[in-house]
Amino acid sequence: MKVRRRARALALQALYEIDSTGHSSDRVLNHLLEDDKKLPAEGVTFAIELVNGVLAYSQQLDTIIQKHAPEWPVEQLAIVDRNILRMALYELQHIDDVPIKVAVNEAVELAKTFGSDTSPRFVNGVLGAFLLEHPNPKGEKK
Repeated sequence: MKVRRRARALALQALYEIDSTGHSSDRVLNHLLEDDKKLPAEGVTFAIELVNGVLAYSQQLDTIIQKHAPEWPVEQLAIVDRNILRMALYELQHIDDVPIKVAVNEAVELAKTFGSDTSPRFVNGVLGAFLLEHPNPKGEKK
């Protein structure tokens, strides 16, 4: 598995635990990183950036999710789906070296692996709706 894909999976696990238990991000990340000693330094850095970024921007990210999935209150979404969307939206807006297509594809892949049968379609739909409104969220060259 690629380094960033593993880092995303680890970040998702951390965000899931933080979201469901209220444990501190430092505690959760330290525990998960201790269990995954094979993740290279660049993966560790990326996972930490994702977790800290999602936590820092969670209200803004949740507002975006609510706008593009109005029939589902964010707090009622499955924890996995909610955090996959938060991570992808954070990547789309704040991580310059992740192309739009990669961020969306990785989110859908995480949804296939960790979510329900309907998660990939739901995640793709919300991200697609966001990108219709913001086709170039980071000012990328096409």
